[in-house]
Order: sequence, then C-alpha cells, then structure tokens
Amino acid sequence: MIEELSHEIIEALLDALPVDITFVDEEDRVRYFNKEGKRIFARSRKIIGIKVQKCHPQKSIHVVNQILEDFRNNKRDSANFWIDLKGRKIYIRYFAVRDKEGKYLGCLEVTQDITDIQKITGEKRLLD
Repeated sequence: MIEELSHEIIEALLDALPVDITFVDEEDRVRYFNKEGKRIFARSRKIIGIKVQKCHPQKSIHVVNQILEDFRNNKRDSANFWIDLKGRKIYIRYFAVRDKEGKYLGCLEVTQDITDIQKITGEKRLLD
C-alpha cells in the first residue's frame, strides 16, 4: 500500500536522487524538473510548459523527435546516450512513461554524472 505523501516530501525525494530528471508530457511539453540550480544541464523555470524541442540544440532535434515518436508508437521504452563533458562522463537516459493500461503519458529524461561510478572496482561491504 502506498501512503499519501505531501508535495513537499515528493519534491524532496526527487531532489535527493543522485540524478537529474525532467518530465515531458504526451504533448512534448516540459512539465517538471528536479534540482533547480544544481543540475548537469541547467534548467530555468521558464521552460515549464514549452515544447521540449526548444530546449535542445538544433542539431539534435531530429533525435529527440525520433525518441518521442518511438515512445508514442510503442517501438521502444528507453533510449540511452553518453557524452564527455568537461572531463566527466555523462549518462543520459530517456524512458517512456505509461499508465497501467500502456497509454503513453510522456517521457522521463534521467541524466547522471557516472565518472566516479566507472572507477569502482572490487567490493565495499562496510560503512566507512
């Protein structure tokens, strides 16, 4: 059973995640992002409600549109990319968000700096 959580708690939970997230609705409009002011790719509140295509460089809009179209048409559920940015490895993932019946609700973008994760070797089982 899921207990009802306040908006404040949900926002704090999403901000505590070690990833940046952005939600784009079924009409390709940006509806939410976490970690305002502390993101890998800066976001301004001004993007809320605008088409996601306006948030990406012109050279990548065709890729954005292909991902969203594939999500809408159930051709894929995710898309993954990674780039090098200022000496860091950035992992960018997109996930189709669907309701229980499979209806497309939008897209979740998840961005994470994985530079330090890539350096992990062996095991760590104890708290420092």
